[in-house]
Amino acid sequence: MKSRLKELRAREGYNQTQLAKLAKVSRQTISLIEREEYMPSLLIAVRIARIFNEPVEHVFQFKEEEL
Repeated sequence: MKSRLKELRAREGYNQTQLAKLAKVSRQTISLIEREEYMPSLLIAVRIARIFNEPVEHVFQFKEEEL
């Protein structure tokens, strides 16, 4: 799954720790999502999308082979 998380985080001026606190996850979770080593649950994905006022599908995109 591809993520625009780092791009959106930079746009809003959040560091990983700040975003993690807002999303109620650890900083390590944000780092893993950004490195595409962890696929967030639907709940976490929705929380993150709401923080950036973006639809979930604009923050996270599945690669064709993942579907």
